[in-house]
Amino acid sequence: MTSPSSAPTPDARPWVLDVDRRRRTGVPEAVYSPGKTPTHVREIVLELIERGVEPVIATRCDDDHQAALAEVDGAHVLGRTSVWNPTGPTGRRVGVVTAGTADHVVADEAAITLDALGHDVTRIDDVGVAGVHRLLDRADDLAALDVLIVVAGMEGALPTAVAGLVDTPLVAVPTSTGYGSSFDGMTALAAMTASCAPGVSVVGIDNGFGAACVVARWMRERHVGS
Repeated sequence: MTSPSSAPTPDARPWVLDVDRRRRTGVPEAVYSPGKTPTHVREIVLELIERGVEPVIATRCDDDHQAALAEVDGAHVLGRTSVWNPTGPTGRRVGVVTAGTADHVVADEAAITLDALGHDVTRIDDVGVAGVHRLLDRADDLAALDVLIVVAGMEGALPTAVAGLVDTPLVAVPTSTGYGSSFDGMTALAAMTASCAPGVSVVGIDNGFGAACVVARWMRERHVGS
């Protein structure tokens, strides 16, 4: 039997926020919306804002989550991700590259997260290997950026093609798009981890947020004593 002193109260919040994460790791705690009620997502966002977290990021929001978050002023929304309190500019230039339009929802998650973290984002869309001339036409643009996130489904060939053109650090993101034996992104994931272009880093399927966090860690300025 639960004693009265330890019984949960009706207004107890079923979460504990990590408001110090950005100082420790370079990226803040984000609100992963699936599995949470719209009310919980809104209350968590409001608490993060109240406690001065920068930026505040809510990912994978469905229509009901977004309707609840519309009540929170100051949101910047792209796709299924919403952000508040973006940080100041870092001066770092990050490219988010997609193979096709079906990959844009994942690229949007990466792009808005990077923007919230203060990076200058350049989108280079629809340059998949099925029309490789489009990729070759953008080689100089790719090389001019500090780091790249390359998003692709199907057989996942685009990151290898990009990494064979430029020396820019690169994070590959497999997506769950594709026909036949794409297996909801498993084929692209396996292809990217088996890339013949050295130096390609890979995150999980559809993980645009995770790719942005990789970039944030790479780009974080460190002050090393002499």
